Order: sequence, then structure tokens, then C-alpha cells
Amino acid sequence: MTRIPPSQRLDYPPRPLAQRIGAIGWPSFFAAGVATMVFFAFVDPLELRDITFPGVEITRSMGYTIAFFMFWLATASSSLFTWWLLRPASRFNRTLPREGGK
Repeated sequence: MTRIPPSQRLDYPPRPLAQRIGAIGWPSFFAAGVATMVFFAFVDPLELRDITFPGVEITRSMGYTIAFFMFWLATASSSLFTWWLLRPASRFNRTLPREGGK
């Protein structure tokens, strides 16, 4: 296997912020929608409210909304962590310059 000198390695430019946010936000939005549909196919938000917070007035639609945003937060954090792990190592694993030109 031929070793490529560090000066010739490809270092891809960072993606624009909008693209990074979209790459994290859109798949997590889609996954949160699917998770909300699957979860509430089996659970009624009013029964869940009665079990967890019986004194709080939460409507059925508010229960759907709260759950969707909780699922979205969970799936966005998963996407963010995946993006963080897949960043190019070439940006972070640079050798330190030698002191005194040795």
C-alpha cells in the first residue's frame, strides 16, 4: 500500500451551515414523524396524560405536538452525533510542528 504524503492528501472544504443543518434536521424530522405515528397508533395521548400528569390540562393535539418535538429532539441528537463521528479525520489529526526545526 502506497502512503500518500500529508501535503498531497485531499482535504474537503467544510459544508455550508445550511447544508449541515439540513442534513441533520430533515432526516430527524422525517424519523420523528414516523415515530410519532407508530407510537400513537398504540397509545392515546389523553391516557398517557392521565398516567403521567393527571393535574395538567393537555389536549389530544397538544399531546401529539409535544411527543413529536420530543421525538424530533431525540432523532436530531442521534443525527448530530452521527455527523460528528463522520467528520473527516484530516481536519483534526494534523501532526504538530516540530519545535526548533528538528
